[in-house]
Amino acid sequence: MPLDAFSDQTMSRRAMKAELLDAETELKLAYAWRDQRDEAALHRLITAYMRLAISMAAKFRRYGAPMNDLIQEASLGLMKAADKFDPDRGVRFSTYAVWWIKASIQDYVMRNWSMVRTGSTSSQKALFFNMRRVQAKLEREAEARGESLDSHQLRHMIATEVGVPLADVEMMEGRLSGTDFSLNATQSSDEEGREWIDALEDDAVQAAEQVEGAHDAACLRSWLISAIQGLNPRERFIVTERKLRDAPRTLESLGEELGLSKERVRQLEAAAFNKMRRALEAQSREVHHFL
Repeated sequence: MPLDAFSDQTMSRRAMKAELLDAETELKLAYAWRDQRDEAALHRLITAYMRLAISMAAKFRRYGAPMNDLIQEASLGLMKAADKFDPDRGVRFSTYAVWWIKASIQDYVMRNWSMVRTGSTSSQKALFFNMRRVQAKLEREAEARGESLDSHQLRHMIATEVGVPLADVEMMEGRLSGTDFSLNATQSSDEEGREWIDALEDDAVQAAEQVEGAHDAACLRSWLISAIQGLNPRERFIVTERKLRDAPRTLESLGEELGLSKERVRQLEAAAFNKMRRALEAQSREVHHFL
């Protein structure tokens, strides 16, 4: 049965009734799962340590996530720990599982703290879960010394204490101090007020830009037509077949049709492009002179 079928109180009561494993039994179950993939052994191991997962999940309730979700993430971390646990290392499973449970819960909290991703690096994670505690500690110590810390000094001290860059502290401070708002919320208490989404810049092309773009495209088209008309028939044929077809023809195929070598067709094509370039440059100079 899925975890969300139970309330957190029900899950806690069921976990508290689970057996307590001694070191020898725990080791046998770990070996049975690792070596034989004994699912009954895995279930017994997971069930015995669900109380640990629930206890750790409860410590993260202050971040506003539903307790059922926290327990579910904790149980996922517990299962990952069971899958990766190596009983040959001589470490108790509970000691090893703590890290996986905590990591799973922390990742969930950070993913769901805000629609804007809070961070994923180790320094950002350390700040997210320790910044307020470290800040309070530093402020208490400064008060005990009779000192008053400004925000700049405090940020530097937090960065040193946690061992992260100052830029990360400044970024996290902004993330933790703000909250998410709907873009459809009104900008005032008046229900008829403008929504915040109306204040966003429209990325679409504006009417003036559309008109200007259409005008430039029309001018360029007329210049190209004029430049092509300035070519002789053979040059015009080569340019059309090489550049204006959906499937451009090769130099070799054009040479066969015109009775010329591939190199000669290439030379004619280059000469035609030079003529067109000079014609377009002349058109451009006329426009700039007129402006």
